Amino acid sequence: MSNQISEQQAPKGLREQFTVLLRMLMLVRPLAGYMALAVAAGTLSYLAAILIPVFGGYGICSVIQDDPPFSLMTVCVCLVIFALARAVLRYIEQRTNHYIAFTLLANIRDQVFAALRRLCPAKLEGRQRGDLIALITADVELMEVFFAHTVSPVCIALLTELVMVIFLAHYHLLLGFAGLLAYLLVGIVVPLVIMKHGSGTGEQVRRRSADMASFMLESIRGLDETLQYQDGEARAQRLRAQSASLSGAQKKLSNLTGFNAALTDAVIILSDLGMLLLAAKLCCAHSINCGTALISVIALMSSFGPVTALAALGSSLQNTSAAAGRVLSLLSEKPETPEITWKKPLTFSGASCQELSFSYRGGSPVLEHISMNFPQNTVIGITGRSGCGKSTLLKLLMRFWEPEIGMISISGRDINRINTPDLRAMESYMTQETHLFRDTIANNVRIGKPGASNEEIEAACKKAAIHDFILSLPAGYQTQVGELGETLSGGERQRIGLARAFLHGAPFMLLDEPTSNLDSLNEAVILKALREESGGKTVVLVTHRLSTVRIADTVCALDDSLSDP
Repeated sequence: MSNQISEQQAPKGLREQFTVLLRMLMLVRPLAGYMALAVAAGTLSYLAAILIPVFGGYGICSVIQDDPPFSLMTVCVCLVIFALARAVLRYIEQRTNHYIAFTLLANIRDQVFAALRRLCPAKLEGRQRGDLIALITADVELMEVFFAHTVSPVCIALLTELVMVIFLAHYHLLLGFAGLLAYLLVGIVVPLVIMKHGSGTGEQVRRRSADMASFMLESIRGLDETLQYQDGEARAQRLRAQSASLSGAQKKLSNLTGFNAALTDAVIILSDLGMLLLAAKLCCAHSINCGTALISVIALMSSFGPVTALAALGSSLQNTSAAAGRVLSLLSEKPETPEITWKKPLTFSGASCQELSFSYRGGSPVLEHISMNFPQNTVIGITGRSGCGKSTLLKLLMRFWEPEIGMISISGRDINRINTPDLRAMESYMTQETHLFRDTIANNVRIGKPGASNEEIEAACKKAAIHDFILSLPAGYQTQVGELGETLSGGERQRIGLARAFLHGAPFMLLDEPTSNLDSLNEAVILKALREESGGKTVVLVTHRLSTVRIADTVCALDDSLSDP
């Protein structure tokens, strides 16, 4: 089974697009009451707008007919009422629709971040960060088109045009049938033709936008290297190529939008002409009078607003359905290691792995038949050449991945029968690259123990040999670190990562190259702190340094190599 998020992240045909739209429609159910209000207000708003020119026609009839249906004074009063009603009802509809849309988008963002936490790290490893950023931002925002400008407009169009068909039919059945045919052509046939004609266009735009975002992100992060090795022109050429590719896809979508508008206008003009000819013929046949013929033509010509909005969906939904397909695919993706709850809590008393074998995504084996014990109150050093699986072993102990063969147990219990929150509380995991957030140093350390006091943070930083350095900064622990900790050196970031691990205070510490970026003096201070902290704890040190594993009670080599810096 692939550990990547499915590549089919956007719809490729009409059936797939309708499936995505149906899944989006299900998200509206919690706000069904607000949606009903928006539909009611929108329907009445459009009817009020249609009645303005219709009553204008009645005003003409009041002048040219001997027995008009309404007096000129009544027509004038009604026009004022309809105009005010149109404004108020339109505001209510738009306000309600956007409340629905932005509420749902906020919920979807929460679900997306929850999905990312659930899938991380296994299912997100190797995924382009720019692609994820595009999904979280642009793709989610594009779903607003569906929630604010699709769901209620479809219902509004159905109700409004149903009323108009009945209105025309009460004059003559043929007039009602002509109106129904016109509405079906504009509101259903045109968008279906456009959606079929442009199938996959929105998908291309979203994919190429995501590729562009990924390229720009890595280019910004690698500006130093680009300048150092004079690679600017080569990257500029790649940027131009990607920009041309994206522009080509966007041009296709723009052409589709233009074709959609042209086709819609053509059908509306032909429908108006057909209604005019039909009304004239019925008038000549004395089936209706001239006033009725005039009102019928005006009514049809002024009632295409709701179905015109539907016709535009054929092109606008290309982008929206593609974006929604990517988002919904992420939300439905199953994690590599599902969350475990409701198991009996346990206390840490050592760990072990038996006959452990693992490979990434069916590739070459990284670990083969590894058996190892991690007794309580012991420091275990793990050495070996790069790529022999040292870091992978720690990820398996954290249950980020599932072993293909073998078993990992903690306190004598299979790791797959331990509550995930309990497992995270029992383990402190420090990776080779410490990630720092754009925040204060204190808050970056506090991640290890939310709610920790300033005294606890300072104590952890002293153990990590970073306290004195922090105090030398102008703002001390309130110093802001740049994005990804760019204002600090590698060694300083690493010591902050160690401070997090110390603050977490877990009985099972997994440290991946904890001293790789440190000088010998700071390494000695940290190793001394680790030795002192190991009382009652199990510490696993993954390292290439011979000096680091000297504090270990046991050294396990995943191969026969061991190098001193």
